[in-house]
Amino acid sequence: MRPRHLGGMQSHELLRDVLQKSGAKQLASATGLSLSMIYKWTEPPNPATGSGAANPLDRIATLLQCTGDPRIVQWICQRAGGFFIENPAATRQNPERLIPATHEIIQEFSDLLAVIAAAVADNQITNQEATDIRGRWEELKSATEGFVQCCEQGNFQPLKPANGAKAPPGAHRTVPRPASH
Repeated sequence: MRPRHLGGMQSHELLRDVLQKSGAKQLASATGLSLSMIYKWTEPPNPATGSGAANPLDRIATLLQCTGDPRIVQWICQRAGGFFIENPAATRQNPERLIPATHEIIQEFSDLLAVIAAAVADNQITNQEATDIRGRWEELKSATEGFVQCCEQGNFQPLKPANGAKAPPGAHRTVPRPASH
């Protein structure tokens, strides 16, 4: 199952969704905690009513915030069979940056292919070559994520009107965004 983008989902909402599929009793048994505690994790924290409890996701977020060390997230991602790469900041792009941004992704992909081609030339891949491939792959993912974020935020506008005539300065229209699913 491919994970969906979590957007602004709160930790208790995510845990409630996850536990509906995997079962709170199984988690309580595996962690040695009470079923009541597991269910408290799925409630929004409200000190006035006593509902909710600091859940493991909130504690990890606090740990990350306090230490600023991304190895915490990297470790969790590795345990889940993945790899963490920090999203680049989506900067406001000028319409003139759409083509260069697209070219950057193509160049990163080309660089990745060049590293792979060099690595397989002798019909084997060393540990260093695998590290180099991983590094290029992460660069490609980062460049692509920055581009996608700019697209999602409507930061790229068309360079020319639909009829092909050059748009006058300052007359750029926004690109319509597809409906969310």
